[in-house]
Formats: sequence, C-alpha cells, structure tokens
Amino acid sequence: MKLNWDLQRTLAKVNYHIHTDAIKENLIPAEITKQQVSFVYANEADLLNVALFGMTAKEWRDANPDKKGNIRDYAVIEQLVVLSNMESINALLI
Repeated sequence: MKLNWDLQRTLAKVNYHIHTDAIKENLIPAEITKQQVSFVYANEADLLNVALFGMTAKEWRDANPDKKGNIRDYAVIEQLVVLSNMESINALLI
C-alpha cells in the first residue's frame, strides 16, 4: 500500500509542475513583484486544497504545527488520485 501511495504522491507532484507551468504561462503578468507571483501560485494551490481538503495550506499548518511537510504529504491515496486529476483539469482550464 505504501508503494501505491508513493506512486500517487509522485504523480501529484508531476501534475503540480504541469499546473504551475500553466499558471506561469497564463496568469503571471510580467509587471508584478516576486512576492505577488508567489501569491498567485499559492492562491491557485489553495483553491485545490480547499476543494479537496476543506482548508488552505496555512490553515493545515496552523492546525498541525507538530507535523513535517504539508497537507498533501498526509493525504490518503484516494485524495492523491483526485488531486492529480484536479491539477490536470485546472491546468487545462487555465
């Protein structure tokens, strides 16, 4: 089961890069600051986090200060499958 989870987490990470590439190519204007760019990426990621987990990454970190990593590292395999699909679809929509 751990192997399946690792494979799905890897797939979600690959799709995350597809997702961020779509953001970079379509949503990031040249005239904004690096901090503003990071907010655009974070907002898109949190859109998916809220849809899937019911909370933003920061809300999860605040609720789980003792845990390492991020909300996606603690997802169950079914959530990772949905996340991968959501990232792919959102990249297409962007």
